[in-house]
Amino acid sequence: MSDIASRILYEDNHLIIVNKKCGELVQRDKTGDDSLSEFIKEYLRKKYDKKGNVYLGLVHRLDRPTSGIVIYTKTEKALVRMNALFKDVGSVEKRYWVVVDKMPPSNQGTLENYLKKNSEKNKSFVVSEKTKGSKLAKLNYQVLSTSDNFFLLEIELLTGRHHQIRAQLANLGICIKGDLKYGFNRANKDKGIHLHARYISFIHPVRKEEITLTAEPPSDPLWDFFASHVI
Repeated sequence: MSDIASRILYEDNHLIIVNKKCGELVQRDKTGDDSLSEFIKEYLRKKYDKKGNVYLGLVHRLDRPTSGIVIYTKTEKALVRMNALFKDVGSVEKRYWVVVDKMPPSNQGTLENYLKKNSEKNKSFVVSEKTKGSKLAKLNYQVLSTSDNFFLLEIELLTGRHHQIRAQLANLGICIKGDLKYGFNRANKDKGIHLHARYISFIHPVRKEEITLTAEPPSDPLWDFFASHVI
């Protein structure tokens, strides 16, 4: 909790946007583990000397093993407006960095599939368009850098589906480093995966100003290598 202040990317009266660590829950779940929401509430309680309950709205989620930008709201009005913004296709630009074990079909391209979530396995799978319950998933990708054994991709999400990046890449036989659930052969030491919500851009729901933010990836030898090789 003590390092929350150093991970805040943006804060005003309406929003607080934080760089999430691998392994953190964005919101408490059935595991009962502490979550980023609780840490931020405690930070706000102390910073503003608030008594009683602290309101905090969650706009969107990141998977537990994923790191990067997460947006929370300080007011219900801001939450309603941000939810509407996220539903308006094209209003929020989101880019991810991902370290993978194989080269995609080309240096840049678009992946378009239909996905269906399997709740029992907590996984999503590429299925036929005609499959009941399937949803269109679309993303753009670009290869930014390579190392001896891995490739750094930048992903622009055009839809927001459950495990979308992980499932669409796995469908090509491409695995994210550390992602055992989708086929990588060994876990990362921190139990996270090399998938990072790197960039976001949107119009502030109240101020109507453009907000553009970039989050640094976690520090480990591979992330550090790629971060130093991307201009």
